[in-house]
Amino acid sequence: MHRRTQALRETRLSRIPERPGELHLFRGDLLDLVPGEPGPDAVQRPAGRGPARATIGCTLPEALAQVRKGQRIWFDDGHIGGIVRRCSARRVVVEITDAREGGEKLRADKGINLPDTDLELPALTAQDLQDLDAVARHADLVGLSFAQSAADIRTLREQLAARGAGDLGVILKIETRRGFEQLPQMLLAALAGPAAGVMIARGDLAVECGYERLAEVQEEILWACEAAHLPVVWATQVLETLASTGLPSRAEITDAAMGGRAECVMLNKGPHIVDAMRTLDDILRRMQSHQAKKRPLLRALKAWHLPAGHPGPAPSRVTPPS
Repeated sequence: MHRRTQALRETRLSRIPERPGELHLFRGDLLDLVPGEPGPDAVQRPAGRGPARATIGCTLPEALAQVRKGQRIWFDDGHIGGIVRRCSARRVVVEITDAREGGEKLRADKGINLPDTDLELPALTAQDLQDLDAVARHADLVGLSFAQSAADIRTLREQLAARGAGDLGVILKIETRRGFEQLPQMLLAALAGPAAGVMIARGDLAVECGYERLAEVQEEILWACEAAHLPVVWATQVLETLASTGLPSRAEITDAAMGGRAECVMLNKGPHIVDAMRTLDDILRRMQSHQAKKRPLLRALKAWHLPAGHPGPAPSRVTPPS
């Protein structure tokens, strides 16, 4: 048996944190959002000297520029909430108003939701356009995050066609209130391409539309996509407790069973992901016969109705639940 020897090579590593940044935030704390790179990883809560204050970075500065005082802001799929108290070109000051009694941990790379802000952002960022070069060469489909208008779909299709990948499948990720409101137009735009589907990104969507409305919203998305003959991906926190701890909650078993209404159910990673996959497969197989026998009756959709006398195809704002 011969032993191979390889020459040692050296390289320099830089800007790698010892561990991911983490903040422990309490109600009443102040959080500064700045464009670009994040600030300090953590700030200790001072004893008896007023609220703590920390700084984090936002990787989408264009969004921060459109935030206004008094608007709500949520972090980490709604685990932490706050109100914008001050705005400037360089900083947005947020007061934490929603957190558990013992505080909440905000870890690095968590999402930010701005449900009160009408964001006017390009469908594809400069980084997206760069990534599409690799996507066009190697991928079977591409997911359009935060899809908000038919123009977003057309822009993506044009960019794919320019790269010789016009037949690539497109998944519209519905994760904002505006995306839900514009869903009919986006479905029509998607149908103009060779292959498309819709993902109900329930984490962001619940924060944007309100948790109490999520069940109704995801139901109407399923109905609209069935009418358009487009497949649906049921996503976010499916069997999450099982995947992370090995033991599911009763509520998430029922939620996973409801996922059988979609064509695809997405699981998140976790140390017990294989068990979660087996459990999901068992649940969906058992529910197939029940779902065939108890097919829901689709009542008239109400979320996208035209006001009286309205001449055009644009939908109205989301109506409150009846």
